[in-house]
Amino acid sequence: MNFKVEKIKDVVVVSVGLQRATLNEAEEFKKTLLAQIDAGASKLVIDLSASEFIDSTFLGALVVSLKKISQIRGDLRLVGFQPAVQSMFELTRMYRIFEAFKTKDDAVKSFQQAGNL
Repeated sequence: MNFKVEKIKDVVVVSVGLQRATLNEAEEFKKTLLAQIDAGASKLVIDLSASEFIDSTFLGALVVSLKKISQIRGDLRLVGFQPAVQSMFELTRMYRIFEAFKTKDDAVKSFQQAGNL
């Protein structure tokens, strides 16, 4: 499986184990995230540290998931941008939509610090 799901307190962390996250894996990724949200997860952290590249379809799966989790007053945060992924988020201006962190621990702690849910 390309996606590892773990729970740290009340935060679900989904680690993407793909060097290149593309159209081929986007549907499975979206299903993984939506299944977590449907199961009651309202705090999601997506760890992209293994990914050197993500395409627009994969980015679209993140957007769909963010919209869905926002409907239940939850939030989705990202972590582990490699240079090309960082460039993709800057180019598409998605950095304005997604909150990103350097480490998984920082992302998880941000939920407690913000007092979210």
